Amino acid sequence: MDWEYWGRPVPGFGDPHARLLLIGLAPAAHGGNRTGRIFTGDSSGDFLYRALYEAGFASQPTSVSRDDGMTLRDAYISAAVRCAPPANKPTPDEIRNCRPYLERELDLLKDLRVVVALGRLAFDVYLSILRSEGKIARRSAFRFAHGSEHTTAPGQPMLIGSYHPSQQNTFTGKLTPAMMRSVFLKARRRID
Repeated sequence: MDWEYWGRPVPGFGDPHARLLLIGLAPAAHGGNRTGRIFTGDSSGDFLYRALYEAGFASQPTSVSRDDGMTLRDAYISAAVRCAPPANKPTPDEIRNCRPYLERELDLLKDLRVVVALGRLAFDVYLSILRSEGKIARRSAFRFAHGSEHTTAPGQPMLIGSYHPSQQNTFTGKLTPAMMRSVFLKARRRID
C-alpha cells in the first residue's frame, strides 16, 4: 500500500464493438493496478494475451504497458472488481460497489455473442447480473467448470467458464496454455 498506484480503479479495455467479452476478477496489484490497463504487466496477462493472440483476438502476444501498441480485435476485457483487493479476495461490498461499472459495460457492448468468465467469481457476478435483470431464473442452474458452455437466455451471449490465468493456476498446471487457447478457439467458433 506504499505504492503511488495502489488502490486506483482500472477501467475495461478493448474493442467497443466486441463480440467477445472477458470478465476477470480484478486488476493485479502490481500488474493492471500499476499499469492502468487490466491484465497488463504481469504473468497472468502474459498467459492470457498469448492465448488471445493465438486465437486472433489480440494484436500481440504480450502486454507490458498501456502504450505498448496492444489492441484487441473483436474483444473487450473487464472485471468484476475495479481495484486490486487485499489478498486478491474482494469482499461482498467491493463486488457490490464495482458491479454498476460492469453492468454499464454490458449495456454499452451491443454486439456481444460470447462472454468468457475467467474464474468462478467472475462467473457468479455475471450470472447475478442476469438474475437481477430477470434474464435467468436462478444462478444455480449454471455450473462453473473450465470450458463449460451455457446458453443463459434467448438473445443473451453464450457463457463460457474458464479457470482464471492466475499464477496459482498456471504454475501448478491446473490451467495450461492449450486449455486457455481452447477456450478462445471455442469462443471464436461461436462468434464466427
